[in-house]
Amino acid sequence: MQSEQAIDEMAGCGGGCACATGVGKTELRAVDDGLRHDWTQPEIAALFALPFNDLLYQAQAVHREHHDPNAVQVSTLLSIKTGACPEDCAYCPQSARYDTGLKAEKLMPLDAVVAKAKQAKEAGASRFCMGAAWRSPKDRDISQVNAMVSAVKALGLETCATLGMLSREQAVALKAAGLDYYNHNLDTSPEFYGEIISTRCYQDRLDTLAHVRDVGMKTCCGGIVGMGETRADRASFVRALANLPAHPDSVPINRLVKVAGTPLAEEHDLDAFEFVRTIAVARITMPASMVRLSAGREAMSEELQALCFLAGANSIFYGEKLLTTGNPDTESDRALFAKLGLQPLTVAMSTERAHTDTIERAA
Repeated sequence: MQSEQAIDEMAGCGGGCACATGVGKTELRAVDDGLRHDWTQPEIAALFALPFNDLLYQAQAVHREHHDPNAVQVSTLLSIKTGACPEDCAYCPQSARYDTGLKAEKLMPLDAVVAKAKQAKEAGASRFCMGAAWRSPKDRDISQVNAMVSAVKALGLETCATLGMLSREQAVALKAAGLDYYNHNLDTSPEFYGEIISTRCYQDRLDTLAHVRDVGMKTCCGGIVGMGETRADRASFVRALANLPAHPDSVPINRLVKVAGTPLAEEHDLDAFEFVRTIAVARITMPASMVRLSAGREAMSEELQALCFLAGANSIFYGEKLLTTGNPDTESDRALFAKLGLQPLTVAMSTERAHTDTIERAA
């Protein structure tokens, strides 16, 4: 179970705003799922400090206890509304505050989204994720996204959306449309958060996640490493995820993609082994979650990706683009899967509910 101290420490954003003082905090209570929600900073720091082989051995043991070690869940991500975001996230080329050469685009029409979803399914994806560069959507935006969710669900795909901050009423509407997963990342540790974002508090993120959980949707929540944070920050980031009331169903671990024009364009590359360590510690502390090897894969060697799978990553994004940055093409991923003996997971869709908790290995 999660301690009150862990809850209080996680809620502060470190950015000097109201949420750092506890104003408007969402009450967090851990679910009784048999998993730990009370990790301490020294415990997670000790995992990061293990000899590399020992850490991977422990992560792989945990992984095998909860998952098929040779199966990987495959998702496709589509930017349905690009650019002109008012936020100041230092890593993001979609922020209107930075000159990155990105052309802003309005919300895609329904038929274009459905066509992309069909392509994704034909390429082997089991989940279709839709991302829109909003701080928070307006109610009229939710209505249009709901139509997309329903149409994509009709294709037999799981659905996921990342639209910014949600009210509880908006979460209810998305759930009613059949949305399976909602992505809302913590991005980094509470302590380092203020160095990356000033337009949204850590507590804002926790509140949206609470709305999503409360209405019965699954959560997709992770962050980005390699933004100039320390190992202690990475440990605190993983701790914040692992001490949520319910572990995220999917945990995307992104390696910073440096984009010219953003404040982090010249940031030093994170050491590859440190990235693998982050994957491994996420697997150990959130054993039942799908840990997604997410942004930054285009610059990773096959050997580095293989180490990440060994460390417990069991989900990827398929396709040549992640919102606005590059990603390995599907043929490269298929070739890598063949070399490693990996197979994509398929989802057994239920006709009686929006999604199923049972994921079966593809034949």
